[in-house]
Amino acid sequence: MSLALNIDHSSAVRPAPTMRPSLIGLSKAGLAETLVSHEVVSEKEGRMRASQLWNWLYVNGVTDFERMTNVAKPVRQKLSDTFNLDRPEIVSEQVSVDGTRKWLFRFRDPANPHLPAVEVETVYIPESDRGTLCVSSQVGCTLTCSFCHTGTQKLVRNLSAGEILGQILMARERLGDFPGGSRPDDGGLVPGGETRAITNIVMMGMGEPLYNYENVKQALLIASAGDGMSISKRRITLSTSGVVPYIEPTGREIDVMLAISLHAVRDDLRDVLVPINKKWPLKELLEACKNYPGLSNARRITFEYVMLDGINDSDAEARELVRLLAGIPAKINLIPFNPWPGSNYGTSPSNRIERFADIVNKAGYASPVRTPRGRDIFAACGQLKSESERLSRKDRDALLTL
Repeated sequence: MSLALNIDHSSAVRPAPTMRPSLIGLSKAGLAETLVSHEVVSEKEGRMRASQLWNWLYVNGVTDFERMTNVAKPVRQKLSDTFNLDRPEIVSEQVSVDGTRKWLFRFRDPANPHLPAVEVETVYIPESDRGTLCVSSQVGCTLTCSFCHTGTQKLVRNLSAGEILGQILMARERLGDFPGGSRPDDGGLVPGGETRAITNIVMMGMGEPLYNYENVKQALLIASAGDGMSISKRRITLSTSGVVPYIEPTGREIDVMLAISLHAVRDDLRDVLVPINKKWPLKELLEACKNYPGLSNARRITFEYVMLDGINDSDAEARELVRLLAGIPAKINLIPFNPWPGSNYGTSPSNRIERFADIVNKAGYASPVRTPRGRDIFAACGQLKSESERLSRKDRDALLTL
């Protein structure tokens, strides 16, 4: 019997957002341009008002223009009449026995109100020295990785930069992570020695981040801005299954840590486990990793390797993994497979995982075995999924005409 706690947040659920455009997800320059183009402020004061808004949105976490006390009242009224600061609706919140917290967030597209709402899952993992938020970049996924629950849900749509940031903002609100915020009283949410509940961001939720590159880039640049959310780029990790053309731009333009969902050391097996390998096979993927901007022993690439019983967990595959990664400053995360309904795989026995890790460790690579978190609420790696469905043909056709 699961001991996961399901929390009813009916009182915390926000009403459906208005159809006014949101300011969440705009760069500071974009904020200024938008305020001027909507005739809220003059061009002369656009930059100053944008800086004020930026601070209220990302430092103080304000969702009501009336609370922006250093903005003139007539301007606050114009802002309220023209824009919204809506965050996603909380459909459900679950807390695992190990303290992991999973939200199901619902988004509506203000630009296309006739389209159905979509839902994504976002996970918070508290640890003794950090608090990690696992963020989604798409509703569903196109990759169909055979061991991943998200891969059984076809792609519905990309998330906007504002919707990606909305997950972070809503999680910070729920965790009392803004100035003056109160934290939930169910324990385990504030890592020891840290003043923030959320210290790390990982783009490892639903979807392939590099298939939504521009929106992910915009969101992460805002999240890492020193005068805003101020999450260090060293504490932001983007995980990709291997969209090779976007790996170099990720390092050059976003400058965050990189993780590769590897999971196999042979092309024939990876073609099955991670089908994108048919487009960009191991040789091309590893060459892109070797050339990742800023790569060094201090900024290693993390290679994620899910341990599947009898599939990819032999001693020979451990040795081949070491050979493949030669010359790449790397850490190898060994991930016990997290079962989900209908999956055809089993988790490697613990002694097999330990033997695999021992071979990799002796070759000089750190290879921690990731402790499964949130399994009882299906919040562990590879278990995320929502019930959002692809648009009907009628809705897709209507969208294309806009």
